[in-house]
Amino acid sequence: MTKFLPGFLLLFGLLAGRADDVPQADLSNGSVKAKLYLPDPKAGYYRGVRFDWSGVIAGLEYKGHTYFGPWFDRYDPYLHDAISGPVEEFSALGFDTAKPGEPFVKIGVGSLRKTEDTKYQFVTPYQLIDGGAWSVDKKKDQVRFTHRLNDAAGYSYEYEKTVKLTKDKPEMVLEHRLKNTGKQRIETAVYNHNFLVIDQQPAGPDFRVQFPFTVKAMDDLKGMAEVRGNELTYTRPLQNKESFYTILQGYGPDAKDYDIRVENRRTGAGVRIRGDRPFSKLAFWTNPRNLSPEPFIGIQLEPGQEFTWKLSYEFYTLNP
Repeated sequence: MTKFLPGFLLLFGLLAGRADDVPQADLSNGSVKAKLYLPDPKAGYYRGVRFDWSGVIAGLEYKGHTYFGPWFDRYDPYLHDAISGPVEEFSALGFDTAKPGEPFVKIGVGSLRKTEDTKYQFVTPYQLIDGGAWSVDKKKDQVRFTHRLNDAAGYSYEYEKTVKLTKDKPEMVLEHRLKNTGKQRIETAVYNHNFLVIDQQPAGPDFRVQFPFTVKAMDDLKGMAEVRGNELTYTRPLQNKESFYTILQGYGPDAKDYDIRVENRRTGAGVRIRGDRPFSKLAFWTNPRNLSPEPFIGIQLEPGQEFTWKLSYEFYTLNP
């Protein structure tokens, strides 16, 4: 079993070479330990323009099991997916109406410049022209991030995200609040990529992913996995650069279906992921090093309105 401190830091050090040089915070509630990277435009671990900069979970340990960490081969702070943990991405605001050279907005990142008259591409390193203002409030068991952006491409907002470890429970909670402080309607969607790296085990038949509904895969799983009833399971270990992505269906309009379990039967580690808002879409992506359930939530905000949502991660073992 890979332990959190030596195993995670060694692996991260090999990939990034600077784990101790970036702004970070260590959290603990006695049973769960977590390391977070903090947003910083000059020294932050992640400075890409795809994902929300707040709440990047570098690693988390419960009962000797580890749940998040590096899953990629190449690290660059500006690389769109050189990131770990349950991280979130908002769909772009104002991109479709912007002309090349004009700004658009990614919540949790800032105002970016559109380069070409093409569809938005998350792999494109759009120029960040206004990163807004970040504030961070750290405590021993939680960190609150606040991001304010004013009059960028016609949008203004205040976004708050709190990562906390629940007292006396093996649980991490992500609490969110988004307020439209501008004059233009905000219509977006946010999804959590999750990037589960459980005990650094390779994606394969030792894992199972469970849902509270009969699930249906809408895309080709390429013989790597199958869905039966309420489970997605791997038919064989994934090799080298193999991966698959699929939209999943079968859920209803209620938040009770936002309830996903991922378990590794070899190591006995499990996590239950729940949300208090219904899915607007559900996807699943995996490569040999990580499993990524991707639940989407839709957001529509008129000026002055705010929207809240909460995600919880309950960590457990199959053989307590």
